Amino acid sequence: MKILGLIPTRIGSTRLPSKPLLEINKIPLIIHTYKRAKMSKLLDDVIICCDDKKIMDIAKKFNSKSILTSKKNKNGTERIYEAYKKIKKKYDLIIDIQGDEPLINPVHIDNVIEFHKKNKSIDIILPHIKIKYGDNHNIVKLLTDIKDNVIYLSRTKLPLEFKQINKSYKKHLSIISFKPDALKKFHSSKRTPLEKSEDIELLRALEIGLKIKTLPLRGDSFSIDIFDDYKKAIEKFKIDKISKKYR
Repeated sequence: MKILGLIPTRIGSTRLPSKPLLEINKIPLIIHTYKRAKMSKLLDDVIICCDDKKIMDIAKKFNSKSILTSKKNKNGTERIYEAYKKIKKKYDLIIDIQGDEPLINPVHIDNVIEFHKKNKSIDIILPHIKIKYGDNHNIVKLLTDIKDNVIYLSRTKLPLEFKQINKSYKKHLSIISFKPDALKKFHSSKRTPLEKSEDIELLRALEIGLKIKTLPLRGDSFSIDIFDDYKKAIEKFKIDKISKKYR
């Protein structure tokens, strides 16, 4: 199987301007993500999909592959589809690796790929890790059935604690494996009501009938959405073992 890793990123974050170019240990966040993705044993190629020449210049400086995409894309999934069309090569799986998670574990990428290989009938694979608290609205949580099929995604604390206190929540980990046809179907569909309400793009996939399955992973990774996340990442990198292999 041929497997492509695409890292969507954009320059115009409103909560943290020029986020991909912020540095930790003199390496921009987007390059941390790229270098860690390159450590995957199962990806045949990795490309940064960006919307600004500044990011492309940084990618070139660090010998990282990149491709320029439109600023009109509404989310990362639309961005990676545009990039995939421009590449004009056939792949069996396309792995969306979010550019704002510089602490991503390359082993997790391989776990997702191996799981999708064993579940070829599923359109999208979306991993999760267990967390104790669901109050943070920047964190997307999964609701699943007893067979680990995703039935909903939300930023709020679901299910509602009406009769029983939730002991943990399933936090969406930002590595998403798409079958090419599923990615195409997602892109060809308009934004859906739940997607607009929660601002979670994968709700569109559920609303148009695509099958999403999840698998549990151990460890942690988090997206850098606000400046406090950036400060937290700086501290995490002080004890991070993976980054020592590519500094």
